[in-house]
Amino acid sequence: MSARTVNLHLSSLSGFCRYLMKRGFLKSNPVRLVTKPKNEKRLPKFYRAEAMEEYFRFTNHVFEEKEFEGFLAEWNTKSGKDAYSRIVERVVISALYSLGVRRSELIGMCVGDVDFGRKVVKVHGKGDKMREIPLVESLSEEFLLYLKAVEVMCGRKRSLTEPLFVTYSGSPLYPKYVDRVVKSALGSVGSIRGQKSPHVLRHSLATELMNGSADLNSIKELLGHSSLAATQVYTHSSIARLKDIYERAHPRAKNGGKHGD
Repeated sequence: MSARTVNLHLSSLSGFCRYLMKRGFLKSNPVRLVTKPKNEKRLPKFYRAEAMEEYFRFTNHVFEEKEFEGFLAEWNTKSGKDAYSRIVERVVISALYSLGVRRSELIGMCVGDVDFGRKVVKVHGKGDKMREIPLVESLSEEFLLYLKAVEVMCGRKRSLTEPLFVTYSGSPLYPKYVDRVVKSALGSVGSIRGQKSPHVLRHSLATELMNGSADLNSIKELLGHSSLAATQVYTHSSIARLKDIYERAHPRAKNGGKHGD
């Protein structure tokens, strides 16, 4: 069994032994004498920037004037419903990848959390901690068009406290919906393999920021981590990528470290 599995079993046994001690059946906890195996550090999975650019390039048509105006004209038809699905898919992927938010944070966003004037997005994270993330111009434009699409469907201007992201029926997004959107969207990109989840998009942003020489404290604040320890895992991804570049480009790495040509 893996070290992680062994430690889970030991933790359960230790809890049971503590219960037996309280009941008077044991004088001490024997599990505390067992040496726990060390868990291997798992590098966070991420999508390469080239793969994400491929996705955005092939879905740019969603917000092009002709297709978007077509949705506004027939939003209450089946083709309009399909068009809205493509709009939501695109804006959800853009938000997850551009803001690096958690799935729960995305679902919890309200219309008023997007400050177009200051170009920031307010995010309510774990422990009800609020942070602000820069709103890039491309995402700002997508948000504006998306909000226009929802207002057309609702037939009114929505209040600032209403959910930012909603389904075609007007209900707030829910975890499985977001998971399906991500799997559907990224499943169409040939260069993206393996797990397709909102959290990998979050890892992808953090990895790109690290590779772009952003400092750890800035990444920590953007992701809403409570400590630097959680953010430092991305330094390993950066080093792994550096090793890959080194092995492909350095002459001594290419010939196995041997002298000569």
